[in-house]
Amino acid sequence: MTAVIRDTVAGLRVTRPGPLALLQDAGRFGVRRLGVTQGGPADLQAWAWANRLAGNAWGAAALEVTLGGLALEAERELTLALAGADLGATLDDRPLSPWQRFRLRPGQVLRFAQPVGGLRAYLAVAGGFRAEPVLGSLAGVVREGLGGHDGRGHALAEGDVLHVGTEAGEHPVGDEREAPAEARPDYAAMPRLSLLPGAQIAEFEGASLAAAFNTLWRVDDRADRMGVRLRGPTLRCRLASMISEGISLGAVQVPPDGQPIALLNDRQTIGGYPRLGALTPLACARLAQCLPGQELRLEAVSAERALAEHRRFRAAFR
Repeated sequence: MTAVIRDTVAGLRVTRPGPLALLQDAGRFGVRRLGVTQGGPADLQAWAWANRLAGNAWGAAALEVTLGGLALEAERELTLALAGADLGATLDDRPLSPWQRFRLRPGQVLRFAQPVGGLRAYLAVAGGFRAEPVLGSLAGVVREGLGGHDGRGHALAEGDVLHVGTEAGEHPVGDEREAPAEARPDYAAMPRLSLLPGAQIAEFEGASLAAAFNTLWRVDDRADRMGVRLRGPTLRCRLASMISEGISLGAVQVPPDGQPIALLNDRQTIGGYPRLGALTPLACARLAQCLPGQELRLEAVSAERALAEHRRFRAAFR
């Protein structure tokens, strides 16, 4: 059930729910001491571009659509932007490509079919979707029952309504109607994921370190917003046990079976497995678009290089 929000109006109504569609703003920060994770967009890059094309400031809530299967009917005229995965979107049965802005009139229906390229698409509305924040954020986290359109972390269900501000139809959007080609990842290409070595990396056997960065890894079907398991060579660590410690976005833990797990936005806040290090935020974004079975490589990078890359990314969204 959708909560009624002050100073908002109905924007989109769910006529067919998909496997998982959640409202996500930039994330929930400053609460990990309470055992609450950050949430936020699994693909930070696509989420940011959807908001930019819609004319929104950094942090506005957008809809994260995973795997497709969702249908939304417009309750009023809206300006929307779509970025990220190609989930076979159509507008009144006409194909709609991602990485562009478009208008939706009352009664028109936006549908997502299934993945053509990538896994998660992001739908932003000019002015941002509105809901009551929980612990300072709208980020929907199903496992913790927090945030989202109803404040309880539920995925969208049939009949749910996404609210927008009363001025949504007149919100200024700017001249940029589509993202440039260089901003659109090739989801079919094999990604090289930047990883900052750290934590317990020196405790791994030399042969395991060589394998970690010089062989192909395959995305396992055990993957969600909490983390992605990788299948490949068995990594061996000399540490027999550890005291649990804080877990950052992108942390690559290696459990006793030697198969690493890259932890994403809905991860637990502490963990006791040794870590190779952490993927950069943009590497996490790229991993979040990988379908099961996709191959990838891990690439060790310096803190200086990772920071410079992230600064360039954020500079585009000031």
